[in-house]
Amino acid sequence: MLAADRKDPRMIRILLAEDDQVMREYLARALEKSGYAVTAVDRGTAALPLIEEEEFDLLLTDIVMPEMDGIELAQRAGELRPKLRVMFITGFAAVTLKAGKAMPQARVLSKPFHLRDLVMEVDRMFEVGEFEELR
Repeated sequence: MLAADRKDPRMIRILLAEDDQVMREYLARALEKSGYAVTAVDRGTAALPLIEEEEFDLLLTDIVMPEMDGIELAQRAGELRPKLRVMFITGFAAVTLKAGKAMPQARVLSKPFHLRDLVMEVDRMFEVGEFEELR
């Protein structure tokens, strides 16, 4: 599929909270290459002020982070921005269950995953590209 065939995702803003620098840069670059606007921070406490000040469509957050875990971040973000969608990324199966109970409407992507899987999940959430055509 050509990029021109996709619904333009540039208006979709993603806030990425990931404490691992390499993973954060890797994920941000993949999403930006797919046309999403990404703001990346290294911890939940850095994400909250941005959520208060700016509009984002998706909070993509690691669950296990120092200072504030992704679940608490998502819950507090939901209080500030009820329409903000949430996707968790984690490498811990037990934490996945906790996230599902705390925020059942959130998506969970377990590490390791391929970047195309991440982009496909985000596309699906916003009905971008081929997923928009299936409706």
